[in-house]
Amino acid sequence: MLYYVFPMQEEFRKNVIQKFTDTYFAGGTPNPCIDCNRYMKFDKLYQRARVLGCDFVVTGHYARIEEKDGRFLLKKAADDTKDQSYVLFFLTQEQLRHTQFPLGSMRKSEVRKIAEEHGFINARKRESQDICFVPGGDYGKVIEKHAGKAYPPGNFVDRSGRIVGEHRGIIRYTIGQRKGLGLSLKEPMYVCEMRPGDNTVVLGKNEDLFSRELDAEGFNWIEFETPPETLRVKAKIRYRQAEQWATVTPTGPDTIHLVFDEPQRAITKGQAVVLYHGDVVAGGGTIC
Repeated sequence: MLYYVFPMQEEFRKNVIQKFTDTYFAGGTPNPCIDCNRYMKFDKLYQRARVLGCDFVVTGHYARIEEKDGRFLLKKAADDTKDQSYVLFFLTQEQLRHTQFPLGSMRKSEVRKIAEEHGFINARKRESQDICFVPGGDYGKVIEKHAGKAYPPGNFVDRSGRIVGEHRGIIRYTIGQRKGLGLSLKEPMYVCEMRPGDNTVVLGKNEDLFSRELDAEGFNWIEFETPPETLRVKAKIRYRQAEQWATVTPTGPDTIHLVFDEPQRAITKGQAVVLYHGDVVAGGGTIC
């Protein structure tokens, strides 16, 4: 069997770790697994595959690809508990044409059984939700090491602007967070907003986290060449969230405005919003 090893440390640093760091510095919460898929597996690796004359990039993602009326559609996996279509919303028609997901029509239990039958040592390997370059889950430490500087402390303020404490740097917080604030308050308070301009973290009550609207940029339409002026979809704003009904209006070539039927908790800048029609991914982009 012939195989190649491609050193891509610098590409990973620039396209995944650097973007991860930049998004936190801007007060957002990134999803580096999406960026790894987008820039490494389906860009750098895809380019190398084409140079080598390979017809397809084949990965173990739990998703499906179907051609219909000359257009390639991205669909949810048969195993809805392992579906990874959310992290693949960026795939272009050209990439979908030359990609295969052989596990997409199988359940994870079936895959493990096949692996065990063939003596693969990872047949019973425990699943990990950790980010590969953040050992121990200490995001702040990794960001400061990569940036070569410490992010300064600043003020926690409530919704009225009253100072209620000191934070350890906005890179250590995300929207909706309650634990780990290091404050002793009369009632539970949650991170509602990060303000990098004045290095402030805004706290509020749980009900302050709910909103119905968002804007997204870098939007990639998969189901349509040209989307309708408005469309009804189900949408999700994080990987493990159940889809929610919403109305979407394209506002530019790669931007949208979305209004949920019901308020959603902790809509977060830097995360992905992905739209579905049944089991078909209509498209997705980054919440801005």
